[in-house]
Parts: sequence; C-alpha cells; structure tokens
Amino acid sequence: MDTILIVDDNQAVCNALALMLELHGYQPLTCLSPDTALELINLHDISLVIQDMNFTQDTTSGEEGKALFYDIRDLQPELPIILLTAWTQLEIAVELVKEGAADYMGKPWEDAKLLTSINNLISLHTLSKANTQLKRVENERMSAIKGADLCGIVFGSGAMQRCVDLALQIARSDVSVLISGPNGAGKDKLADIIHANSPLKSKPFIKVNIGALPMELLEAELFGAEAGAFTGANKTRIGRFEAADGGTLFLDEIGNLPLSGQVKLLRVLQTGEFERLGSHQTRKVNVRVLSATNAELAVDIREGRFREDLFYRLNVIELALPPLNARRDDILPLVGHFVGPDFSLNKQTQQVLVEHQWPGNVRELENVCKRAVILAQDTVLTVEDFGLIVGSEAHLDYKQAEPEQAEELDKLTVDESHSIHSSQVLAETKSGNALGSAGSRTFDKEAMDQEPLDKASIEAALAEHSGVIARVAKSLGLSRQALYRRMEKFGIDK
Repeated sequence: MDTILIVDDNQAVCNALALMLELHGYQPLTCLSPDTALELINLHDISLVIQDMNFTQDTTSGEEGKALFYDIRDLQPELPIILLTAWTQLEIAVELVKEGAADYMGKPWEDAKLLTSINNLISLHTLSKANTQLKRVENERMSAIKGADLCGIVFGSGAMQRCVDLALQIARSDVSVLISGPNGAGKDKLADIIHANSPLKSKPFIKVNIGALPMELLEAELFGAEAGAFTGANKTRIGRFEAADGGTLFLDEIGNLPLSGQVKLLRVLQTGEFERLGSHQTRKVNVRVLSATNAELAVDIREGRFREDLFYRLNVIELALPPLNARRDDILPLVGHFVGPDFSLNKQTQQVLVEHQWPGNVRELENVCKRAVILAQDTVLTVEDFGLIVGSEAHLDYKQAEPEQAEELDKLTVDESHSIHSSQVLAETKSGNALGSAGSRTFDKEAMDQEPLDKASIEAALAEHSGVIARVAKSLGLSRQALYRRMEKFGIDK
C-alpha cells in the first residue's frame, strides 16, 4: 500500500484528504507543519507528498510552501509533490512545477482529478525507481565485466549475458561446476571464462573430451598408467588429473564416462586420491573440476547409467547454456565474427539467419559461415551462399533437404577429413559447377566416393565401438549428424 504524506496547517483539510485516500486504498500520513513533514519523510517510505503553500495564519505569500518544496527536494529529489494552492500563489506554483513539482491543484480541489493525478504520479515514480535500480545493477555488472577476461566470446543476447555474468561470479570460488546445454552451443567457452577469471588462472587448465577417448584407455588417460599396465604401455604415463594438479580440469561430455570410471572420479572429487593403472601407490591432487554435458543426467541416473552421488559432487553449481535458437540476438554478432570485416549481409539474409532453428547451434553457424566465405562471389553474402533454402512458410537448412544430399553437404561443412578441398570448391564456383538452381545450392552426389550404408553395417560399427557415436561416425566416414539420421531411418537405437 502506497503511503501519501499530507502537509497542511488546516486539520479539516488533512482529515478530508486522509478519508478520501483511505477509501481509495492509500495509506495517509498527516501533519500540520513543514518541520514535522521533513521528519516523517526521513522515517517512512513515502510515495507522494500533498502540501499546502502556507502554514502560518494570515500568510498568503506562498514562500513557506516554496521553502518546504526545496527542503523535500534536498532529501528525496525524485519524490512526487502535488501543491495545493489558492489563486494568489498560482505564479509560485507554476514556478515550482518548472523546478520539478509533479502537479498543482487549486483549492477547493476536485476529488476525481486529484485521484487521477495521484495514481499517475505514483505509477511513474514506481517505474522511475525500478529503472534507477536497473541502471545501478547494470553499472555494477559492467564494472565487473570491464576488467574480466571474456576469452573472445561473442554475444548480444540477454540470455548469454546472464550466463557470462554467472560464470564470472562463480569463477572466484573453487567449487565444481556443471555446464549443461546442447552440443555446439559454446559450453567450452564458458569453461574458459571460469578458469581465466579464477584464482587458478595462472595454473594448468587441462581439457578432456570424454566422448572422444577410447573406453579401454579412458581410465589411463584420466588417472595415468605405469609401464606395462596394459598392452602398448611402454613407459609410465601421468594422467590428466596429475597434469592439472593445482589448476583446473575440464571434463567435456561427462555423461559418456563409464560406471567404472565414475567410481574413481567420485573418489578423486571426495578425497583427491587415486592410483595409476598398474600401481598400488596412492597419489593425491588438488584440482578444481569443471564438467559439461549435453545429456539429461537425471534420466541417466534413473536408468542406472550415471551415479547419483557423482552427479551431486559435480553439480555444486549448474550453468545452463540455452541453445542458439533461444538466444537469437547472438546470431548476427556471431556471423559478423565468423565471416570477418570483408563481408556484409543483405536484409533478407539477416532475416533468414535469425529465423533459422540452428539445430547444430554455434558450431553449425560457424560451418555455414565458412561455406559462405568460400562460395561467395560478392562481398555481400546472400542466402544461397550460406546454403539456406528459403521456403514459402519457413527457412530451411541443407540438413532439412534430402537425406543423401544432406549427408554429402555435412562432409563439406562438418567433417574436415572428408571435405572437398577449398581449392576445388573455388574452382567449381568460378566455373559455375558448384551452383545449383536459383534459391538453393546442390552438389553432385556422384562426385562423392561414399557408398550407401545399410543397417547391418551401422549396427556392426556400433558394436565394434561400444556405441560411441563419435568413433562410429568416424569409422563410417560420416558426420555425427549424418549418422544419427541414418540410425533414425533404419530404426536403430543407440
């Protein structure tokens, strides 16, 4: 309930105004003198002041009201003030309005008009206070960011700003952080920011992609191995935890860690102790662990694929990174960063890029930007340069084209080991061979060596590589996105 201070030397006027305000949901405070009014303003949270212009009997100059107005302004410059004035003080009232008084009313006043003015002024005052608070918070935030190392991150959205703010805030502590979000969204960038702004920034920062490590060598990679611990271990090898001792260890795709490795990781997080493979000597390290996942670990816990106690050890603080299509204000700044200053975008291209869903997130955006720079025939990039197809109802990407064509284009933009050489693409572009019909770009599938894969081949590869998609895709010469499409097509569950 808003509190309104009434200052008038006439008790009858105070009572009348107080009754009217109470009937309309306000909390009135009344006083008869300027000195008492100033005391009440210091003691209470006042939303608005209604003040008379004269407080001494037989005084009509309005100077007392003028003095009170300036005293209130000194105490609270933004507090709304309504002046109650007789016609003889009209000039003074106008003068004070120019100086910042919110409104003035003649005596006797009209209740409806006065109530409308009160309601409007309090609403404006509330918005002004909120805006002032937001500015103060923003200034504090910008002051904190000004001296921070943002590791070259590019963004323009409020969602990403909040993630960066939180990353900077938790960087100062030494607790474990779980960064969640879809593949390609930039989780590793947030890990970089946390380490770069932490007290450990001068210490080792070791990154491990759990999904890229062979299962049989995973524990040796993390915890080290003595010579002869397994076939091919010709010399003693320190693990990533030892390498990161005193610093930070970033475990990406933590959801791919097998249960045997989870047990050892939990022990290290609890005690800092572990043994190398082939050794009984207990070693101790002091490492801050950052981890990242695109998996639903809560689901994995229910299905027995991930330890609940390990989850709570890793997830002291969770930093949830939204997908790119949930922070569209990041798209054009990122495109400008990826294509460089020599290229610009026309209006249609900007609109299509912003409206596209980007299932591959920032990684996909970076790849199509590389494609655009290679295939562009002008410094103004078009929709066709990015490989985007403008439909009648939606903007579609090459990955929403025919599956076989999408797989071949995946090789150009994602899998560098099976991509067309840039020089070949440029040569074809100059000759016109790389360009399809207007509104789209297609590539000749016969130019690719890849034979169609059947269901049995994919299932055999999954069995051979224990279901690790990254290694299966590499063995088949596909990108992970293309492999997922094939698995969906044949009804193969991971």
